[in-house]
Amino acid sequence: MCGRYTITITLDELMVRYMIDETMVPFHRPKYNVAPSQQVLAIISDGTRNRLGELKWGLVPPWAEDPKIGFSMINARSETAATKPAFREPFLRKRCIVPADSFYEWKSTAQGKQPMRIMMKNRSLFSMAGLYEIWISPTGEKLSSCTILTTKPNEIVAPIHDRMPVILKPEQESLWLDRKQQDIAVLSSMLQPYPSEAIEAYPVGSAVGNVSNDDPSLVVRQEVDEQLELW
Repeated sequence: MCGRYTITITLDELMVRYMIDETMVPFHRPKYNVAPSQQVLAIISDGTRNRLGELKWGLVPPWAEDPKIGFSMINARSETAATKPAFREPFLRKRCIVPADSFYEWKSTAQGKQPMRIMMKNRSLFSMAGLYEIWISPTGEKLSSCTILTTKPNEIVAPIHDRMPVILKPEQESLWLDRKQQDIAVLSSMLQPYPSEAIEAYPVGSAVGNVSNDDPSLVVRQEVDEQLELW
């Protein structure tokens, strides 16, 4: 599962990272507690160039009668996404990248749930593999939404949670966004746990559990009882 993440770099840095010339996104501030149902930054390809825009987190299929179905579709299992009715079409033609610089998971301990921040050791931005869709209401209102693909955990995440987001390697990003690429075997081969040697995790405070909290204090490392056996 991936249910919370951070993206704290500037809009200009995002555009440089993904080679984007212009965007309709008017403003982006650092976000330390991105949550489902919010508008999130995402990258798609229009066939000639990358585009940066906003999608609602929680995919709503075109055939949905109620957009609230998106609350149950914030994640898609990579192992079955190519065959599930809600994800089958976007898996082939509507793939996106959701950029992040860390994500949160909650580790079960004797003292309760301990939130953990998981990121690259070098603190770099990374690309979570996603799918997007467009839903049109009976009155003609358009809703663009997305889901984040998940896979089995690597050795760092496994003690914390049984799933982790699919993080693409930089050399895979352009292929993932290429709408002309529809070979399921090729696409599925990219949906693997990210190498554990590049990842680290540390405990953070419980305030991250409240979606109304969104400030730098959420990512501060917390001292915990050694009995929690976090590592």
